[in-house]
Amino acid sequence: MIQLKDIVVRFGDFTALHNINVQVNEGEFFTFLGPSGCGKTTTLRTLTGFISPAEGRVFVRGKDITDVPIEKRNIGIVFQSYALFPTMTVYDNIAFGLKIKKLKKPELDQKVRTIAKKVDLSDEQLAKAVSQLSGGQQQRVAIARALVTEPDIICLDEPLSNLDAKLRVQLREELKKMQREFGITSIYVTHDQEEALTLSDRIAVFNKGVIEQIGTPNDIYNHSATEFVCNFIGDINRLSGPVVQMLIDSGASLDPNWHHYIRLERVHVNETVRPGAVAIPGKVVSREYYGLYIKYYIDLGSQTIKVMERNDGVHIYDPGETVRANIDPADLMSYEPAGEEAQP
Repeated sequence: MIQLKDIVVRFGDFTALHNINVQVNEGEFFTFLGPSGCGKTTTLRTLTGFISPAEGRVFVRGKDITDVPIEKRNIGIVFQSYALFPTMTVYDNIAFGLKIKKLKKPELDQKVRTIAKKVDLSDEQLAKAVSQLSGGQQQRVAIARALVTEPDIICLDEPLSNLDAKLRVQLREELKKMQREFGITSIYVTHDQEEALTLSDRIAVFNKGVIEQIGTPNDIYNHSATEFVCNFIGDINRLSGPVVQMLIDSGASLDPNWHHYIRLERVHVNETVRPGAVAIPGKVVSREYYGLYIKYYIDLGSQTIKVMERNDGVHIYDPGETVRANIDPADLMSYEPAGEEAQP
């Protein structure tokens, strides 16, 4: 469906994107994820035509659109600020792209009302000025305006970042539901890992103008290809040298010079030791109660690790209590240190 091939973008002497290669499948919800300034929005703007690459080509359904003007790419865009016209009615905002296409009034009206219904906007809301709507309603207007022209692709640039946490979660669910219903190929840009993991079919993780990994949410989280991805996605423990040595002494095949990480939920407190796992004695320093799960901070002597345990309502450990942290070396993600840190 979409192919970005060997894309390089430069701003003066600064290279913003280094040899970006992405292939997005038809109907896929594909997310560009990374910290601020990593190149994800620049990649999106290259796809939509706002930026021309210094090198590389952009293809949609096999057609080279690198030099095609923005308005002829048939790509719907939802901006971070929504970019709505505040003094115009919701109806006129949604109809804007159709008016540019010079649709006849009956067809235009039918398309506006059909898409409004699909994104849960009432006839009463269509008559209101955009400025009278809530943030969540404005987001729906922006999505409706992007979808009403029936684009091949919809691009969403941090569309939830201006909303409060509760509304973000609610609209995240609605966004995924709408995408499924429309079956439209979607490119989503965010710095929010939870958003990316929840919404995406696949994710490209960006760092300093390069893509570190492309994969499913499970690939990205449980099989991080690089140390950057491992640290950027979710919470994680980097194991200290003495803890790694304990695992090696127990038979684990680990390089002591490498960096070894384990996800919080992969460490288990006081359970029957599974084959291959190592029980390391420790002491509970503190805990955070979240209801569904409990987060423990456990002192292993050489370091304090974080452990996320499902709350069964029975086994709850108090600060000061002696426990065992069970670690299975098979659950570790290990990386050779980069550059000068690498050992011969």
